[in-house]
Amino acid sequence: MGPGDELAEQLRDGDERALRTAYEQYGGAVLLLAQRVLGNRADAEDVTQATFVAAWMGRETFDPERGSVLGWLLGIARRKAVDRIRSAAREERVSDTVRSQPLPAPPVDTPERVVDRLVVADELNRLPSEQRRTLELAFFDDLTHPQIAAVTGLPLGTVKSHIRRGMANLRRRWEVDGAASGPRSAGPSRAL
Repeated sequence: MGPGDELAEQLRDGDERALRTAYEQYGGAVLLLAQRVLGNRADAEDVTQATFVAAWMGRETFDPERGSVLGWLLGIARRKAVDRIRSAAREERVSDTVRSQPLPAPPVDTPERVVDRLVVADELNRLPSEQRRTLELAFFDDLTHPQIAAVTGLPLGTVKSHIRRGMANLRRRWEVDGAASGPRSAGPSRAL
């Protein structure tokens, strides 16, 4: 039984020291093969690591009668390098597809939308400052009631009251000012 056979036996038995020994003896050859196939040192290092992980995970499949430990490792490395090339090609195709898609059209600011935003901004400015601030945090910053309480230092119940009263005030003003009349409006929550 030669030294390579002993290493193979230790590997198949799950001896972690054998994996370390295999890496010390054959890691350079695996890295060299991966670097020649990939042309990139960083990718080659990743493939080398993946090779030894795969070898460890599949150590029971190694058959010393079919070849040496080095040959087995190089076969794994070659497959891992090819997988890396295929993966990079797939990613490039996806990137090309995404790049070839037309950019989405910017949202069109119709006069109605501009007016709605101006009306809402004006109505918000008419509210007491704490009500306005809580509504802005809730709708524009998308904060929850507890988050608003933490940001403002107000008790949670006060935050809820401010939002409820502020919405009621906006609704009343919206209806009184006639902003809600007509088929395009669904009330203040649509514009907020």
